[in-house]
Amino acid sequence: MTEHAGYDSFLLVSFGGPEGPDDVMPFLENVLRGKNVPRERMLEVAEHYRHFGGVSPINSHNRALLQALTEEFKAAGIDLPIYWGNRNWNPLLPDTLRQMRDDGRHRALAFFTSMFSCYSGCRQYRENIAAAREQVGPDAPVVEKLRMGFNHPGFIEPMADSVRQATQRINGDTKTQVLFTAHSIPMSMAENCTYERQLREACRLVAEEAGMGNWELVFQSRSGPPQQPWLEPDVCDWIARADDEAHLNGLVIAPIGFVSDHMEVLFDLDEQAAELCQSRGIPMARAVTVGTDRRFVTMVRQLVEERLGLAQERLALGSLGPWHDVCPADCCLYTPTRPPAGGRPAATMHDPTKAPAAPISEKPGE
Repeated sequence: MTEHAGYDSFLLVSFGGPEGPDDVMPFLENVLRGKNVPRERMLEVAEHYRHFGGVSPINSHNRALLQALTEEFKAAGIDLPIYWGNRNWNPLLPDTLRQMRDDGRHRALAFFTSMFSCYSGCRQYRENIAAAREQVGPDAPVVEKLRMGFNHPGFIEPMADSVRQATQRINGDTKTQVLFTAHSIPMSMAENCTYERQLREACRLVAEEAGMGNWELVFQSRSGPPQQPWLEPDVCDWIARADDEAHLNGLVIAPIGFVSDHMEVLFDLDEQAAELCQSRGIPMARAVTVGTDRRFVTMVRQLVEERLGLAQERLALGSLGPWHDVCPADCCLYTPTRPPAGGRPAATMHDPTKAPAAPISEKPGE
């Protein structure tokens, strides 16, 4: 096969999810291994999955994305075999890297299904890849990630169209309240990354493109102990408070922190938030995620072309510009907090041999 700038393969990296009732508990045990999350929370999340037949939509999304990328690469003349590896469920990263090694692959470009930088959405994946390479051995392929695309027009434009379409389903009023949602993360994680800054810039860009001036960024799906501060406000708390203060006559919820309709989108927004709005008589529409929108698929191809030296420019909207290709050594470092019984959270030093507490989710930014 033809190598492009020394790269000989492409790797889609994602979170993974159960594909049937029997997978739910083993999957969640993988997610929580070494993490400080109460078992009660794991059982609660297990019920969320069982509510949908024990099947996470993330896997079918990734299969559709793989097919779309295969067609996109072929049309553009990019001769890079495409692989897929997950953190927590089949196909697992060590198995995928082993297959890549056996196929003679040496150096891969990787796209993480995460649009925003934080420990859970970026650095932990790089750690997972490093651990998988160690398992496979010295001949495991080198994997280099593509840059974050949170402000790329291939992400912003389809999200803006989605917001406009959701608004039309309610009333078509550009003054309608838009709530952008993203997965909450611990404050101690947020303080060591640009997650919130990137999110606010993406929200601003989408709202501006969609012509919607009335927007807020809220969070969802927190899973830590109540003593530990996480990013707020929670989406349902915000809706209830805003409706109490001045009745909401229309609401668009746009899950900007997710690239497809994952479990958190289906349960936290399409069920919990929708039920809250219905109980209060608030007309609500949920904007669809980018999924396999052609512009999003093209964005991934363009990010690949950047690294292959085939792109004329590094596309990015807004003031932050194109994000870095290579993460600095201290990028998204996370100093976890362990809340003492009955008290305020106590900071501890990061121990790289132990996984910190992190959201039970299909990951922030995905």
